[in-house]
Amino acid sequence: MFNPETFVEEKVRELAENVDGKAIIACSGGVDSTVAAKIVEMAIHENLLVVFVDTGFMRKNEAKNVEEVFKRAGFNYRIVDASDEFLNELEGVSEPEEKRKKIGAKFIEVFERAAKDFGAEYLVQGTIAPDWIESGGGLRDTIKSHHNVGGLPAKMNLKLVEPLRDLYKDEVRKLARYLGIETAERQPFPGPGLAIRVLGPITRERVDMAREANAIVEEEIEKYYDFESRPWQYFAVLLPVRSVGVHGDKRAYGYTVVVRMVESLDGMSATYFRAEHELLDRIANRITREIKEINRVVYDITNKPPGTIEWE
Repeated sequence: MFNPETFVEEKVRELAENVDGKAIIACSGGVDSTVAAKIVEMAIHENLLVVFVDTGFMRKNEAKNVEEVFKRAGFNYRIVDASDEFLNELEGVSEPEEKRKKIGAKFIEVFERAAKDFGAEYLVQGTIAPDWIESGGGLRDTIKSHHNVGGLPAKMNLKLVEPLRDLYKDEVRKLARYLGIETAERQPFPGPGLAIRVLGPITRERVDMAREANAIVEEEIEKYYDFESRPWQYFAVLLPVRSVGVHGDKRAYGYTVVVRMVESLDGMSATYFRAEHELLDRIANRITREIKEINRVVYDITNKPPGTIEWE
C-alpha cells in the first residue's frame, strides 16, 4: 500500500543528494505540479524557483488564483505572462498532436529563459504515470502526447527532474493531503489548457469562448453539488461545428459546445457522470445566453475507454 510519509522522506533524501544546484519548476497550481514543487522545495529550499506561465490557454482568473496559492504556500515564485507568444505560435493550428508538441516546445523555450535568469540547471516537472503511458514510446501506442512528455524537444539545456513520475493521480492526492496542500482536491486541468478544449483551429476568439463556457460549467456544478458529490472532472469543449439556431426572432448560425463530466480514480479509465437534467438545463441556458456565438449545447455520455477524458 502506498505510504505518503515514506515516499516523501525517501524522495526528499534522493533529491537532496542528486539536485546539486538551482532548479526551476513549471507549476500550474494543480495538484501534480504543486506537490512536486513542495517536495523539491523540502529538498533544496531557496534553490527552487516556482514558475507559473500564463499561456493564454488558462481558465478564467487562473493567474490571479494561482499566485494566491503560491503566496500562501510560501514559495519562491514568478508569474510569467507569455500568452501572446503561445497564441501566436498556435494561431490556426488544428491537429491535436501538433498543438501539444508546439505547446511543449514553447514551454521549454520560456522556462529556459527563466532558468537562465535564475541560474538554474534543472527543470522539475509534475509528470505522473498516465502522462508517459499515454504519450507512448517503446511498445506502447501513443494515445495522445502530453505536452510535458511527447511535447519536449529532443535537445534542451536543462536536466529533467520528475519526482512523481511513477505515481498515479490517487497517490498524488494522498501526498497532497499529507503535505497539507490546499489544491489537493482540485479537479485536473490539462497542461495544454484550453488549446485542447478548442477543437479545430486555434483563434483568440474561439479560446475566449471556450474560457467563458468552462467558467460557466465550473460555476454551475460547484453551486449545485457539495464537494463530496461533484464529478471528478468537469469542463466544456468548443467544437468546430456551426449550426442554425434562433436568438430572439432572428436566425443565428452559431457554435456548439460539449459539456463533459466524468467519474474516475486515477484518470486511466472513467465513466460519464449521471448529471441531473435541471443542472444541464441551467448550464445550457447560461452558455447560450451569455456567449452569443454559441447556440447549441450537448452532453457527452462516453466512457473511457473508448473515449478519452479530454477530447484531444
